[in-house]
Amino acid sequence: MRDQNTLSPEIKNKLLIAQCNEITESIVYRKIATIIKDEDNRKVINRIADQELYHAKTWKSYTQQDVEPNKFKVWFYVTVVRVLGLTFGIKLMERGERNAVIDYDKLSEFIPEAKAIQKDEEEHESQLIAMIKDKPLDYLGSIVLGLNDALVELTGVLAGLTFGLQNVKIIASVGIITGISAAFSMAGSEYLSTKTDGDGRVKPLTASVYTGIAYILTVVALILPYLLLSNVYMALAITISVAIIIIAVFNFYTAIAKDYSFKSRFWEMVAISLGVAFISFIIGIVVKEIFNIEV
Repeated sequence: MRDQNTLSPEIKNKLLIAQCNEITESIVYRKIATIIKDEDNRKVINRIADQELYHAKTWKSYTQQDVEPNKFKVWFYVTVVRVLGLTFGIKLMERGERNAVIDYDKLSEFIPEAKAIQKDEEEHESQLIAMIKDKPLDYLGSIVLGLNDALVELTGVLAGLTFGLQNVKIIASVGIITGISAAFSMAGSEYLSTKTDGDGRVKPLTASVYTGIAYILTVVALILPYLLLSNVYMALAITISVAIIIIAVFNFYTAIAKDYSFKSRFWEMVAISLGVAFISFIIGIVVKEIFNIEV
């Protein structure tokens, strides 16, 4: 039994927080393992759960206290995995726990095992997580293609039509026709591209479906303001806001699931989408003046 009397109240409190985090994660992984169909993934998840439980027992050997898991976190992360996928849910949880207020360097002055546990958290679990096979992520490139193309093209088209036509119904109609046609075109292109250059891991038909669905959903979100509002400029402003929100949400998902930089990719996509929208808006003004269009 460890001598807990040598620990200051501050250190003991940090250990209790760490212990709660570890036991919570262990339970989350156990629950996730029960809903995973892939046997290899299930084994990996159970190994991580065992590791988290070992960490919790290590902290308990110093605190000499039982702690209750955070039930909300258990429910939240299991739900995230069910809805948004295995890799995203696990990496989101691990990132959250890395940001927890636990100073391993300070703890190691009092507890020798602290550095070993930190190494497990940073290296071993990352290696185990990398072993997970998450099929939806194989098609993330197809989703990116459909989403990016719809954001850039349709935001530009709607911006140009807004000043060129200034009629929400006509703009929405043209946008829908353009968007759906482009969605099928992009899906077809993705099918041919994947079939020609694919490595066999990604199925061409599935990739094309992902691209098409991502494109159409983006089209619906961008055109909806024109179907609900009568003021074309208000509709355009909301459409651009929706585009930025879509970019933010998608890049957050990608940054977590693929360990990408959120800020650089977010601002890059925003700059491209808004840049094309601005140029298209100017073109709409020029076209209207040259052809004297009045609707």
